[in-house]
Amino acid sequence: MAKKRVKPAFLGEFEQMVLLATLQAGDEAYALAVLRELDRRAGRRVDRGALYKTLDRLESKGLVAWSVEAATPERGGHRRRLFRVTREGVDALRASRHALFNLWDGLAILEEPGR
Repeated sequence: MAKKRVKPAFLGEFEQMVLLATLQAGDEAYALAVLRELDRRAGRRVDRGALYKTLDRLESKGLVAWSVEAATPERGGHRRRLFRVTREGVDALRASRHALFNLWDGLAILEEPGR
């Protein structure tokens, strides 16, 4: 029997940004690094609470996973979470990108500067 293919989850704008910033942060995708990527690459300042709420929502959708790093003396004994985008998260980003490109296609008014 053929495996049923599940459509990728619909992503909101901020969810896309968080997933992309997490991918950009790579092996250092801790909350602070993701916040820095959002600020640096998207010009979007975000508080930690909003980021964690979004990451938790993305995790519940299966689009992000995380692991806990051991506490260290340098961090005052605090642990931190390392985030990674799952295969489903990458698929959802690709589907969103494809849908947006299709909607943008042929709209000359958006390609002309000053209009």
